[in-house]
Amino acid sequence: MRREIFEPEHEAFRETVRAFVAREVTPHHERWERAGVVDRSVWRAAGRQGLLGFAVPAEYGGGGSDDFRFATVLAEEFAKAGATGPGFRVHNDIVGPYLTELATDEQKRRWLPGFCSGETIAAIAMTEPGAGSDLQAIRTSAEDRGDHFLLNGAKTFISNGILADLVVVAARTTPEGGARGLSLLVVERGMAGFERGRNLEKLGLHAQDTAELSFTDVVVPRENLLGERDRGFAQLMARLPQERLTIAVGAIAVAEAVLASTVAYVREREAFGRPLAKLQHVRFQLAELATECAVTRTFVDRCVLEHNAGGLDTTHASMAKWWSTELANRVTDRCLQLHGGYGYMTEYPVARAFADNRVGTIFGGTTEIMKEIIGRSLLD
Repeated sequence: MRREIFEPEHEAFRETVRAFVAREVTPHHERWERAGVVDRSVWRAAGRQGLLGFAVPAEYGGGGSDDFRFATVLAEEFAKAGATGPGFRVHNDIVGPYLTELATDEQKRRWLPGFCSGETIAAIAMTEPGAGSDLQAIRTSAEDRGDHFLLNGAKTFISNGILADLVVVAARTTPEGGARGLSLLVVERGMAGFERGRNLEKLGLHAQDTAELSFTDVVVPRENLLGERDRGFAQLMARLPQERLTIAVGAIAVAEAVLASTVAYVREREAFGRPLAKLQHVRFQLAELATECAVTRTFVDRCVLEHNAGGLDTTHASMAKWWSTELANRVTDRCLQLHGGYGYMTEYPVARAFADNRVGTIFGGTTEIMKEIIGRSLLD
């Protein structure tokens, strides 16, 4: 089915992204997987190529466009290439809106030029050892000392955590529980008491650094408060739809890429003296997956257009996120099975996709949380 959401400039950008991945990412990705982290140089190369800070005003070095279709193209091309190491989507699509929408002019001058050039890598720290999808359970605290906050606590599963130079930290600035009293503080590399723990060993996404972070009496200047104090929960909730949409965009792109490679595989692979593609069971399996991908693609594309128009709500972003990520898991699982023993070998893209994308139904809010959000919207 022909897609109609892109203009010529988006397709020209797609060619730029493909060339960048082929030149700057694919030749190094296996080495990055062994190292557990990408080279910082790929971030600077992305900055020079204009792949960072699409929505950042041009005066700070960004693209000056809030057209999410450019971010969609980037997510799709990296997903298709299995280029899971560079955490550009976390930087652009998840952290970026906090800096462009909540930062003061002075903060923008300090942080955004490096954000766009790739010299400054960004992360966001919400998840804690005892608080995942339930942000109201956050225990990291920031005591207001007038001209600064005294930050104490721990975060875990933080993408870009090893490389990050700026970390947007969700912390409790009042002792009350629940949604009240959360604030967002920007912690910078080198602040005393800010420590990085392990670069966590994961089932997949081996090239993407995912860290434990700790904060012990970190003095965070009041000038690093992002947005209004005690409004952090609302600020997080307002920006989660874009986070969930970018996850959905990557998930359906992975599903489509794995399906396409599997179709090619079964055409060539023989069993019992004939290609696998001649077996009715195989054709039925592929027919089911292709149909699910086509339907999902249509819905996700519509969500992208709705988001561009400012109309994507939490409910539909949650629908897109849980359905696309669950579909990606089904597609990679069933396509791995169709590869037989070869599907279990990491030299085949389907094996890597199987491991890399399993986390999709967990991060950004679990499938169960997405269903709860949707159910409440229907019944409350």
